Amino acid sequence: TNLISASQDGKLIIWNALTTHKVQAIPLRSSWVMTCAYEQSQGNLVASGGLDNTCSIYRLQRDQPIYNENEAASIELTGHEGYLSCCRFISERNILTSSGDSTLKEWDIERGAVKQTFHGHDADVMSLSVLPAVDCNVFVSGSCDSKAKVWDLRMGSNCVQTFEGHESDINSVSLFPDGKAFGTGSDDSSCRLFDMRCYGEVNNFGSDKILCGITSVAFSASGRLLFSGYDYYVCHVWDVTRESSDSAYQLEGHENRISCLGVNPKGEALCTGSWDTFLKIWA
Repeated sequence: TNLISASQDGKLIIWNALTTHKVQAIPLRSSWVMTCAYEQSQGNLVASGGLDNTCSIYRLQRDQPIYNENEAASIELTGHEGYLSCCRFISERNILTSSGDSTLKEWDIERGAVKQTFHGHDADVMSLSVLPAVDCNVFVSGSCDSKAKVWDLRMGSNCVQTFEGHESDINSVSLFPDGKAFGTGSDDSSCRLFDMRCYGEVNNFGSDKILCGITSVAFSASGRLLFSGYDYYVCHVWDVTRESSDSAYQLEGHENRISCLGVNPKGEALCTGSWDTFLKIWA
């Protein structure tokens, strides 16, 4: 029932999504935060990063005050030469990060050390996605070079597949629930569905009426729906089985840019975050 959010007010907040109460608020070393993540298997770790080029990992303390202004990160992972755009846990022991330095890294959390660095993108890497419960070795990344790449931890630092088709920056990627395909959202105003098995694009979601970029994408639990957050305050929901310029429906209610969204592991609810300072839960 918990969810995590990070804001440029300088706080990382864990919420009870059912009651909307704060469970814990953590002061960040830098308010210029761009990403946050919750370790799903045990629920004991959270992470954040941004313009400080650092992935800060915090161990959640049970039965502690909601806010401790002196709380510091348990572990700080430093090694990127650019801003940290995205971080995702593989397990309590390992985490992946992407950066404006055009690389991705796999980290050993306990040692605070880099295990592997992944090269291949020609510009800032904006997003990554991994499904540890499905395959903890395969992950996908999206970059400002308009390309999405598939990586395998067992194959070393070189990518396994490269997917092209977008005409501008890829801001977000999300693996399909079975781990064999993925969705992307781009500044070219389109979302796309790529399949690793046929090594190609299998659907394109967009409309002549939509002229702004997509900030974030996520699939429903079944994979039938692709949720996408847009710069113009709306979340479009696309039916991945249809080839249509019209979304299945829209979620309206935010008063500013939708900056992030996510579906809970059971697929029962969607959370959207916006520059209007609100998180909204749709169920």
